[in-house]
Amino acid sequence: MLIDYLDASTNIRNPWRLCSQHQVEEVKLVLRLIPIWFCCLMFFAVNSQSHTYFIKQGSMMIRSVRSHFQLPPASLQAFIGIIILITVPIYDRLLVPIARKFTGCPTGITVLQRIGIGLFLSVLNMTVSAIVEAKKVSIARNYDLMDDPKAIVPMNIWWLLPQFTICGLSSTFTVVGLQELFYDQMPDAMRSLGAAAYISIVGVGSFISTFIISAVQAITSKSGEIWFRGQFEQRAPRLFLLGARCIKRFKFRCLCEDCNGFCVQDS
Repeated sequence: MLIDYLDASTNIRNPWRLCSQHQVEEVKLVLRLIPIWFCCLMFFAVNSQSHTYFIKQGSMMIRSVRSHFQLPPASLQAFIGIIILITVPIYDRLLVPIARKFTGCPTGITVLQRIGIGLFLSVLNMTVSAIVEAKKVSIARNYDLMDDPKAIVPMNIWWLLPQFTICGLSSTFTVVGLQELFYDQMPDAMRSLGAAAYISIVGVGSFISTFIISAVQAITSKSGEIWFRGQFEQRAPRLFLLGARCIKRFKFRCLCEDCNGFCVQDS
């Protein structure tokens, strides 16, 4: 401990003025997680689209399976969980041992690198979603369905399967990585707070997604053309917008990794 004249002149130590080196290191651990928390907000803003916009996409497409069954568009979310169940064991049993031979890291790759791969996949997810939406709008325009609010585009709902698959893959890397990071890097007495900090990213990311939509509507309404007003109008730009913001977050996360410089190792 470093004691100045004010601390030395009193018999009672003020804990707000005098801290042990261990306490200082614990504070540094918490502060180093803050940039990661901010970097991952856009990831969950993107992931929230699988519960909202992706389902809206599916409701306007052909959902018939054979002749007597209509596939509920929300049921495609099950593929996210299925992909996670399949890829997590593959990652732990196959990819980690292979990566360990090249990196020498007990976890194969660092947790930050695992999170970064998921962030990159979220950018790819929005790109694929925008391409599918552009294709759907093109078909709707060819069939003169643009002005019909209840139109069903002659396009199969299975076109949405790639974006749900990529969403599951990104969750395998980023969601699991964040859980591990916020648990292992928190001080022992604050690990429950670390879990709460991870969960808070999900909620704040959903609010950011809503804010982006509201802001874009407000800005575009001033020019007389609201992007999200109709069933088909200007939906692809929204997805490209989210993808661009993800790229910025991904670059910022890479910068934070260089600044933080820590690698989560197996204990």
